[in-house]
Amino acid sequence: MKHVAIPVRLIAAAAAAAIFSFGCAAPHPSMASPPTQVPAEVALSLWNGDAPAREALTSYVRAVTDPDGPDFIPPARRIAVFDLDGTLFCETDPNYFDYMLLVHRVAEDPGYRDRASASERETVRKIVEMNETGAAAKGLETDHGKAVASSFAGFTLAAFDRYIQDFKKTPMPGYNGMTRGEGFYRPMLQVVDYLGANGFKVWIVSGTDRFIVRGLVNGSPLAVPPERIIGSDETVVAKGQGDADGLDYQLSGGEEVVLGGRFVVKNLKMNKVAAIVREIGAQPVLSFGNSTGDSSMAAYATRGNPHRSLAFMLCCDDTVRENGNPDKAGKMRALCEKNDWIPISMKDDWKTIYGEGVRRR
Repeated sequence: MKHVAIPVRLIAAAAAAAIFSFGCAAPHPSMASPPTQVPAEVALSLWNGDAPAREALTSYVRAVTDPDGPDFIPPARRIAVFDLDGTLFCETDPNYFDYMLLVHRVAEDPGYRDRASASERETVRKIVEMNETGAAAKGLETDHGKAVASSFAGFTLAAFDRYIQDFKKTPMPGYNGMTRGEGFYRPMLQVVDYLGANGFKVWIVSGTDRFIVRGLVNGSPLAVPPERIIGSDETVVAKGQGDADGLDYQLSGGEEVVLGGRFVVKNLKMNKVAAIVREIGAQPVLSFGNSTGDSSMAAYATRGNPHRSLAFMLCCDDTVRENGNPDKAGKMRALCEKNDWIPISMKDDWKTIYGEGVRRR
């Protein structure tokens, strides 16, 4: 997948001013040496100054980046993992980005809807029912992964990215002034940049299909490169491979690589930890999530870690600026208290969520 190179966000502090320029594919500040130190009041300007989560994070970063302090963490071990939906990006409007992409593909796309399989149509029916009732059918996560894989089978990675880019341009149905691709939580974008400026390597570890996350991040203000994106997986094959095993097939010169049509794994719960172990190869010291699907990742980052570590969980408690769910937020706060995780209140901790030009319908 080709990611368009545009300038990475630059943060410069001069008195009380900050200038931001957003990007995706150029090197993130976390890859630069030495890192650019930015005052927290500038880097986290969209956070309320008295937010407990903000203070916990900035105190932690000061401690672990102090080479003379007892909690110093070498840059190579400053690894932060972030969930995507509900942590960095709008989770439900009316459902996950990848769920709604499948609905579009199977039920709305004139080039495919008449060719959709019975199982794909049934999965979309379950998603639409979930949109209306709030209750997910048993096994829907896996059914969705299978339907995404089958309905986009044969796409090159570049073609799949173009399809996602087009879908990102459609309006976000629950908001004025925002497209589907613009639903990033701006205060959390600042956290990613703040960590990068302090020598952290940021990874996305999502339950969404890996290639869909890459497409969503491509051209966005979230400065995480594609090689640091982990998600649910589907097979990838050579265009002429057919049913041949990869050990029995050789890619020929000029042959395209395409989506293989088979679902591999849903990256949630313990599967997130297994993916971190395989793909990162080191225990994270920071974890950011928003649901029980991220609990294993939070536990892995904070238990038995040789370095000082923290886990943060977003609470969807804002029903004015966001599609909040007070009951769900309350359960997450209770889980944070039980596990010594740090809750982030979208309602109380942030000055804005999507920007001043965005309004919930």
